[in-house]
Amino acid sequence: MHIPVLLDAAIDALAITANGVYVDGTFGHGGHSRLILSKLGRHGRLIVFDKDPVAVSVAKSIQDKRLHVVHDSYVKLDETLQALAITGVDGILLDLGVSSMQLEEATRGFSFRHDGPLDMRMDTSRGETAAQWLATVDETVLKEVIRDYGEERYAGQIAGAIVMERSRRPITTTLQLAETVATVVRARSHGREYRQHPATRTFQAIRIYLNQELEALSLTLPMCLARLNSAGRLVVISFHSLEDRLVKNFMRTQAMTDTLPRKLPVREDERMRHSRQQLLLIGKKIRPDVNEIAANPRARSAIMRVAEKLEPA
Repeated sequence: MHIPVLLDAAIDALAITANGVYVDGTFGHGGHSRLILSKLGRHGRLIVFDKDPVAVSVAKSIQDKRLHVVHDSYVKLDETLQALAITGVDGILLDLGVSSMQLEEATRGFSFRHDGPLDMRMDTSRGETAAQWLATVDETVLKEVIRDYGEERYAGQIAGAIVMERSRRPITTTLQLAETVATVVRARSHGREYRQHPATRTFQAIRIYLNQELEALSLTLPMCLARLNSAGRLVVISFHSLEDRLVKNFMRTQAMTDTLPRKLPVREDERMRHSRQQLLLIGKKIRPDVNEIAANPRARSAIMRVAEKLEPA
């Protein structure tokens, strides 16, 4: 069963108004969306996105006229709102990464804990599988992907081992890839109770790269800012340091009061003219508490950041 991470905290952060318009950029199994709908009034609206056909099927099974379902990435936010003649929204939630259901479903190929076909596509109706990509990718490119998207210090050794393995036989299953990585990387200790599997970062890197997750997030954050109404909230839950860095830097940049060096001797009206503050940061980053992590270990890496759209100057 999929357990939404930071469920109540995320919906509270949206500061929902009954007749507002909201966006859930990653429907998943609908935990966040259902709670948003429960807080909306008769004239409220919720637009949800998901690339996963299974998630889209679950979303479409919800009989609610206030709900609009889009089978696509949240990178289509601007295009979708334009098609729906919606000029602004009151809140946007992005819950990044993969769901527990995707990880537990062996046929999806996201997890090294269950043997299955090496797929890793969020949208199984289009695109190249991980097995197809690994069959032809250049070793140098593979090393860069594992290093840059997985922050893996042993990327070179792992890429070499994968290329050696595929020269003997095609790499087509999750356990085959995991075992190949384990020949050159040991399990990492993360505290007394948690040891990270050797293939964790490699699987994460390949998934993020194939699904263009960082690129989609980079493109979508400015769209969110542009489409939010004044006082609208942007809430983002990330599970990877690269994702969180993108979100943190974007929010901080948009919360800057001006673009001029602090000690530059300019008149106040000139400094105000260069002001570009568009977001107000709401609180500090939020992590799940010990009780949530105990109930849902996947939540341990989650970080939530919240910002509010300011009135234009």
